[in-house]
Amino acid sequence: MPTVKDYSVEEKLKALIRVQKIESKLDQIQILKGELPMEVKDLEDEIEGLNARKHRIEEEINGIQEFIESKKEIIKESQALLKKYEKQAENVKNNREFEAINKEIEMQGLEIKLAEKHIKDANEELIEKSEVLEKAKKAIGNKEKNLEHKKGELDKIIVDTEKEENQLKSQVAGAREAVEDRLLASFDRIRNSYRNGLSVVPIERESCGGCFNTIPPQRQSEIRQRKKIIVCENCGRILVDADLNDSVDL
Repeated sequence: MPTVKDYSVEEKLKALIRVQKIESKLDQIQILKGELPMEVKDLEDEIEGLNARKHRIEEEINGIQEFIESKKEIIKESQALLKKYEKQAENVKNNREFEAINKEIEMQGLEIKLAEKHIKDANEELIEKSEVLEKAKKAIGNKEKNLEHKKGELDKIIVDTEKEENQLKSQVAGAREAVEDRLLASFDRIRNSYRNGLSVVPIERESCGGCFNTIPPQRQSEIRQRKKIIVCENCGRILVDADLNDSVDL
């Protein structure tokens, strides 16, 4: 392969124009995809976060249910003890035994009331958690439907453009090899400075094809001569004449 140093200015400009045209084609495909890739990723992240929240709520609900069951067991145990003490109370022999049994009966009654209060409070919390869980499930369902729709749109675009995009990527890799490193670095720097990605632009209606700043006649003449690489004094883009630009095909 001949070294790029031996290329004429016109050949260098043609190589830059070709790179620009291929990159612009790739940009058009990205524009076609729009914000879909980012929207898909954001939705996936949101669903992951919502699922983590759902699992956390489910664990909390399981904990509350276990707490309620433990309090129900306490009530059963206290009720069994109550029956036992009430039966013993029928056969007390003195006041001291009677007072001791009554104290146990009173304590088990308090245990039952406290356990019932805990169950009541836990059931109220359970209702609240269940409502939050249902909202989380509904949100996940809505997000998943939206994600499915967005993925469908993106997949269709990918299928429609994948072959062309792969061909363009292959072409641009080859085209960039024909440009010397210094020029390529300048091209990329300028390209990355503008949202439209235009680094090499033709003169259109005596103006820069990038920023539309008027190019003086003398400057236009120098550009048409293709003796040196000239940039727009306003935006810094590389300027080429329209005929040279139109002569370069992909």
